[in-house]
Amino acid sequence: MAFASLKTWAKNIKRDVVALWIAARDPRVPWYAKLTAGAVAAYALSPIDLIPDFIPVIGYVDDIVIVPLGILLAVKLIPSSLMDEFRQEAIRREGRPKSYWGMAAMVVIWLATSVWLVWMFWPGRSGHIQN
Repeated sequence: MAFASLKTWAKNIKRDVVALWIAARDPRVPWYAKLTAGAVAAYALSPIDLIPDFIPVIGYVDDIVIVPLGILLAVKLIPSSLMDEFRQEAIRREGRPKSYWGMAAMVVIWLATSVWLVWMFWPGRSGHIQN
């Protein structure tokens, strides 16, 4: 019984991500809800995670905690009648869209973090006296 409900929950999460992706492009949705829905959908649909899954424990935090919380927030911001419509449209669209903007954002964040770390730990950068 628990496995079936977990499977249903996961299916609903996937449906809601696609529904948010649709909502972010709909002119009837308020701008702040579009922004939130678009960010959540872009991140959830991105093939690259902010925290890679191979990192023990915290690698799955985004998949288990951050994405569902983002979905809950975005869904609360969208009028329920519109959200119901977007969910029906998401069910009609069986395929899962890819978010290349989300992927690009993750690449930029990773590159910026890498550059910052190299800059922070570059030998001789912090004004140490070298002999």
